[in-house]
Amino acid sequence: MNAVMNRPLSIGRVALTVRDLDRVSRFYQDVVGFRLLSSDAASVRLGTGSRVLLELRQDSQARLRSPRDAGLYHVAFLLPSRSDLGCFYKHALSRRLNVRTSDHAVSESVYFVDPEGNGIELCADRPSSDWKWDDGTVEMTIEWLNIESLLESASGREWRGLPEGTVVGHLNLQVGDLSAADAFYAGVLGFGITCRLPGASFFASGGYHHHIATNIWNSSGAPKRPDPVTGLADIEVIAAGAAVLDAIRSRIAPPLGITVRDPWGTSITLSVAG
Repeated sequence: MNAVMNRPLSIGRVALTVRDLDRVSRFYQDVVGFRLLSSDAASVRLGTGSRVLLELRQDSQARLRSPRDAGLYHVAFLLPSRSDLGCFYKHALSRRLNVRTSDHAVSESVYFVDPEGNGIELCADRPSSDWKWDDGTVEMTIEWLNIESLLESASGREWRGLPEGTVVGHLNLQVGDLSAADAFYAGVLGFGITCRLPGASFFASGGYHHHIATNIWNSSGAPKRPDPVTGLADIEVIAAGAAVLDAIRSRIAPPLGITVRDPWGTSITLSVAG
């Protein structure tokens, strides 16, 4: 199992509401390299091996989300190695995919959007021994990525689709207020705050750099999202055991079932690793 998953809390699968299910599904399969795992008339489940990472739910009447809405900024799929990321970058260039890149000190990233404007990141972690911590805070940056070095890491390899071992590394969410986001993602769900950048907070479990990030870069003051709307539909948060899940439920007043919503209406499904 990828080390990011070996934590008290981690991210399982992410669900998106889309208007054109066939078009968006083909993009994730043909361009990004997801494997089709199952489907029905209104939804598609994509992943690697037998692991579902992404669920697409069709609602042709959903309002197209505004860039200023609370909701998804991007979802990051964590690849097993830097060489895998280099292979994808070469592939993206060959497909003339509009991408940007960034070096975050703890990881390296390639960003793009799907046909309905959902932000997607493919990333690879640097060795955890290289992460710089100071009193529970990890150093994260937004710097130019060394493209030449990244391409060299993939020398002689071709992109064959998302490799087995790929997981959802993290989500970056647009929120209306950082204090309310801190209270929910740290205070209720139990993630620790690991970094702050101007306009953003980062949350993680078990010594990872971040499983969730929240920002107000485009969405300061955003209210609860109306339904139905395209974009983020649900996040699965996996607890490592029943005790971890029970601790979360004890902080919800009154205690609810396995689905909760953040202050902006984002649905979060709680599950236990099995």
